[in-house]
Amino acid sequence: MTEQTAPLTALLAEDAIRLEENAADRDDAIRRAGRALVEIGAVEESYVDAMLEREQSVSTYMGEGVAIPHGTLAAKDVVKNDALCVLRFPDGVDWGGQQVTVAVGIAAKGKGHVKLLQRLATILVDPDRVAALRGATTAEQVYRLFSDDEEEEE
Repeated sequence: MTEQTAPLTALLAEDAIRLEENAADRDDAIRRAGRALVEIGAVEESYVDAMLEREQSVSTYMGEGVAIPHGTLAAKDVVKNDALCVLRFPDGVDWGGQQVTVAVGIAAKGKGHVKLLQRLATILVDPDRVAALRGATTAEQVYRLFSDDEEEEE
């Protein structure tokens, strides 16, 4: 239990917070999340295809208008470093019959995705925090929501 994990905010580059996105459909939204991870240097280009492949086998829709697209286990070798991106789609995206307004893209090496998912779950199970994430219009608001443990201890 001595293993330190970086705060979620440390995994979220400001360039990876995109709050005014539009997507034609789920696959377009996943591609946009993948591109954000590529552009910040977290993954190689082929990771985007792995994200689409993951979605074909298991939906990454989490409920409350949030999806967490991420690559398959086979794509771990093209992840350069753990990272997150947050894309907000104000007009929503049809995600296999569900309406998504926020996609949190995940890139994780090794088994890092398990811890990231656990930590994201603490945000996603709180209806107030999810509502705030869906309504976020600034990077600062997103950072505040993702700085979960530090602020809860205050």
